[in-house]
Amino acid sequence: MLDKTVSKIALGGGCHWCTEAVFQSLKGVLKVEQGYVASTGINKEYSEAVIVHFNSDSIPLAVLIEIHLYTHKSTSNHSFRTKYRSAVYYFSEYQATMISQILIDLQPLFKEPIITRVLPFTSFKASRECLHNYYLRDPDKPFCKRYIQPKLKFLKEKFSSRTSV
Repeated sequence: MLDKTVSKIALGGGCHWCTEAVFQSLKGVLKVEQGYVASTGINKEYSEAVIVHFNSDSIPLAVLIEIHLYTHKSTSNHSFRTKYRSAVYYFSEYQATMISQILIDLQPLFKEPIITRVLPFTSFKASRECLHNYYLRDPDKPFCKRYIQPKLKFLKEKFSSRTSV
């Protein structure tokens, strides 16, 4: 029997090491797959992203997207947007409609326009195994201390009831 409370969404925006660590630290997230996601049209090239499997009764999609927007440069169109595409990738038309409305609802929380796109998920390539669980394997690495730990600290402050770290 299929559990209707388990859903998945793909998220891209920054380094997949950071994105993986952020979502691994949340209650209700069951699994995070780190790698590269492709969409359609001009977004058919792979970009760093994660697939988040979550219990929608424990953590709603709107909260996941809000956290995603706050933990990467969701209002900045910088030169690395091909490698780090700011996107929420959907797996159904129903999800696409929900995500679009969630982004509209969250826009007032940000001073600048949100540039995060709503894109269809077409394919995924996992990153090398040695990169999986990057933060969990060695949180004392310089990269972790400089980039990931500030994001996790922010999560504890703004979303304390949602974090497991």
